[in-house]
Amino acid sequence: MKKFTSLVLAFLFSLTFAQAPANYYNGTSGLTGAALKTKLSQIITAGAQDNGYGGLYDGYPTTDRDHFYENDGSVLDMYSENPTGPDPYNYQHGVKKCGNYSAEGDCYNREHVVPQSFFNSRPPMVSDIHFIRPTDGKVNGMRSNYPFGAVTNPSFTSKNGTKVGPSSSAGYGGTVCEPIDEFKGDIARMIFYFVTRYESQLSTFATGNMLGGSAYPGLQAWERDVLLSWATQDPVSPTEIERNNASYVFQKNRNPFIDHPEWVQQIWGTQVVDNEAPSTPTNLAVTSTSTSSANLTWTASIDNIAVPYYRIFVNGNFHSNSPTNSATISGLMQGTTYTFYVVAADAAGNFSPQSNTATGITLVDNEAPTEPANLTLGSVGTNNISISWTAATDNVGVASYDIYVNGTIMGSTTSTNSNIANLDPSTTYTIYVVAKDAGGNVSPQSNSVTATTLAIGTTCGDENFETIPASASIYSTYNWTSNGISWTSEDSRTDQTLNGRAITIRNGSLTALSVPNGIGNLTVTTQLKFSGSAGTLKIFVNEVDTGKTIPYSSTATTTTVTGINIAGPVEISLVNSSSTNRVAIDDMTWSCYTNLATGENTVSKSNFTIYPNPVRNGELNISGKNLENIATAQIFDFSGKLVQTVSQPFKNTNKIALKNLAKGVYILKAGTQTAKFIVQ
Repeated sequence: MKKFTSLVLAFLFSLTFAQAPANYYNGTSGLTGAALKTKLSQIITAGAQDNGYGGLYDGYPTTDRDHFYENDGSVLDMYSENPTGPDPYNYQHGVKKCGNYSAEGDCYNREHVVPQSFFNSRPPMVSDIHFIRPTDGKVNGMRSNYPFGAVTNPSFTSKNGTKVGPSSSAGYGGTVCEPIDEFKGDIARMIFYFVTRYESQLSTFATGNMLGGSAYPGLQAWERDVLLSWATQDPVSPTEIERNNASYVFQKNRNPFIDHPEWVQQIWGTQVVDNEAPSTPTNLAVTSTSTSSANLTWTASIDNIAVPYYRIFVNGNFHSNSPTNSATISGLMQGTTYTFYVVAADAAGNFSPQSNTATGITLVDNEAPTEPANLTLGSVGTNNISISWTAATDNVGVASYDIYVNGTIMGSTTSTNSNIANLDPSTTYTIYVVAKDAGGNVSPQSNSVTATTLAIGTTCGDENFETIPASASIYSTYNWTSNGISWTSEDSRTDQTLNGRAITIRNGSLTALSVPNGIGNLTVTTQLKFSGSAGTLKIFVNEVDTGKTIPYSSTATTTTVTGINIAGPVEISLVNSSSTNRVAIDDMTWSCYTNLATGENTVSKSNFTIYPNPVRNGELNISGKNLENIATAQIFDFSGKLVQTVSQPFKNTNKIALKNLAKGVYILKAGTQTAKFIVQ
C-alpha cells in the first residue's frame, strides 16, 4: 500500500514535468507479443539522450525525490523506504554519496536493477535512468548481481525487509533478491523496459539467470513469470508516474509499461478478453486516525475473473493502490480533514464505479521530543566515525533522528546509533543529533562531539575470517562485516579451516564490498579442499577482470599479487575458475592504492596527452589515438578518492570540463590508460 502525504504539493509538482506527446506511441495499435515489443523498442530508443553515468546524480533530485511518503524531499530509496511508518534512515540528495560503507545508512549509490556486469558497463545502458535507482550502498552490495525472485530463509534482510537468499520461485533454485511488496511492480516494469529497449542487443549480454538470449521474450521463463506476477500484484503508483515524467524530461524517453501497464500482459502474458468491470466497493469507513495517518476499510467488490487491487483517492486525487479491502494512509498533515473513496480494478484495466466517500480528521500534536542525550563517539577510522546516544522521549513517539555533521544534515535513522561513512582522512568533524516525531516537531539538538579521522596507512584490508557466520557445511551465500568492510561469499561454506577459520568457495566468489582507499598489492592464503585439481582464482576489481590470478593446490600456499593498483573505493572479488573445485581462503590482506604506479613519466607512456599541464581554466584538453572508443573517464585526487566520472568523454569533443576541483595533483584514468595533471 502506498503512503500519502501532501497531495496538493505532489500534484502540483507532477505538473511541472512534461507528459508524453499525444503521438508518442503511434503505430502500436492492434499489436501484441513480439511485434508490440519491437515497435516499443523503436519508439523509446529514438531520441533518447545519454547523460552519462555521473549525470545520474544530477537527474535523481527530480526523478527520485520523496513526495509521496514522508514528503521530506529525501532520496526515495526502494531498499530503505518504509511505506507504513518511519524510515530506518534516509539520505539527502548530494549528501553521503558512496563512498565506502559497512552498514545500512552509511551512504547511497546507483543500483542497476539489471546489473551492469551483464553488458560490461557499456553505454547507454550503464547510464539509463529508467532502470538505475539511487539506493543504500550496503543493500545494493548485498543484492549483488542476483536476479529478482521470492526468497526463503534469507541470508540477509535489510531494515525495510528487502531479502537476499535461496529462491523459492518455480524454475530457479539459486540466490535471488526479493524487494518489499511496495516496489515489486516498480522493479518488474523497469526490467520489462530494459529488455524492450535493448532487445536487439540481448544476445550479446550475459543472462545472469535473468535475461534471455534473444529479442523475444527477452527473459528467462522463470523470471518472466515472477515479474508478471509482481506487475499485477503491485500496480502503477503515483511515484512511478512522477518518476516517468521526470525521466522523460531528463532523458527524452519513457517507460511504456508505466504509461500503459496493460502492455505487460499483451506482450508476455496470456491474452484474456475481459470487458466486465468489478462491482462497486461499499461501506468505506475511516476506522481510526493518528497525527499522520488514517485507517480505511470497505466491503470487497466482486468480478467475473478477479479483483487484484483497489485504487484509493484522497481529496479527489489518485493516491495509491491496495491489494486488499483495507489500507493505512500514512504521512498525512496533522489537524487536517481528508476525504477518501476507492475504485476496484481488474487485470484487464476495467474499473468499478467509485465507492461512497468517507471523511476523517487527523489528530494534533504540538509537543516536541526531548533532546537526545549522551551522544558518544565509537570507533574512528580513516573515513568513518561511529556514534551512539540515549533515546529521546515524546508524548506520542519519536519517529526518527537527524544526524548533523559540521552543521549539515547527513541523513536520518530510527536507531540510537549510526556509522557516518564516506568522510575524508585526517579531517576534524563536529557532530550532533536531533529527534523528530510524526507531527514534524523537532527536539533541541543533543550535545556535540568532535573527532578527527585517521590518516591513510599502507594496509587497507586485513581479513582473517574469524568472524564469518557460524560453521556450516551447506553451500550458500554468507554475509558478514569485519574491520569496517562488508563481505559476501557465494556458493560457499564456513566449516573449513586453514590458518584458522576460512571461507571455502565452490562455483562462486568471495567479495569485499566498497573498500576505501583502493588496492595496491594483494596477499592471500589458499588451499584446495576435498578432491579436485590445482587451479586459479581470478581477481576482479569493480566487476572487471584484472587479468591477474591466485594459484591454489592441495598444499596451503600464500601468494602476493603485485601491481593491481586501482584507486578506491573499490569492490574486490576472488572468483573460482573451476565450477567444482572447493577452495579455502584465509588471511587476505591488501595495501592501499598508491599513485606511484603512475609516476612522473606516466603521461609520456600513455596513449594520450593532457595539455596544457598545469591546468588553469578548469578544462582538460586531451590528444591521442582512438579516444572516441573510451567508454568512461575517471578523475582521482592525490589520496586516491574518485572525484569525477564522465561517460563517453570523447564522443563529441576532446575536452573534459572539471567540476570545481581544488588546487592539487590528480590522476586521469581513461580506459586502461592513466595520466597525471595539476590544477592551479
